[in-house]
Amino acid sequence: MTQLPGLLDTEAIRKARNEGREDPVPVKEFRTELIAAMERLRVPRELAQRYVNDGFSGGEKKRVEILQMAMLKPRVAVLDETDSGLDIDALKVVAGGVKELVGPEMGALLITHYQRILNYVTPDFVHVFVGGRIVEEGGPELAQRLDAEGYEAFGVNERRNGSHS
Repeated sequence: MTQLPGLLDTEAIRKARNEGREDPVPVKEFRTELIAAMERLRVPRELAQRYVNDGFSGGEKKRVEILQMAMLKPRVAVLDETDSGLDIDALKVVAGGVKELVGPEMGALLITHYQRILNYVTPDFVHVFVGGRIVEEGGPELAQRLDAEGYEAFGVNERRNGSHS
């Protein structure tokens, strides 16, 4: 999300939550739910008083993204490299939030290049993409194999094929 000076993160989340609804969530109800979600997900309260991405660290941005998941309640959340740039403490908080939120009511597509978040969030399915195609599918053991053996285990020469997703 882009930096939006003048718009508080909580206002942006509330506006998104009320988008397309006939009856907006009352402010008091939203605030009560927001505070409960922040406590449950270990998101510091002071982040609620800051403008969207204004001076946020990478970890703070990711924590707010997890808070958005909790408040917007998508059926499926797409988390594209949500572990990128996080120190170990922020990674644990973000992974804990993902584990808490994902379940029967909310699924997640977690896109990552590294095993480290998968040490905290166990995937149901793993798909290895190379050159825009799925080259292998499996369970959590597939991610561990990829981490241990690299893309060469899948017949890919990294120099020839460039970056992988």
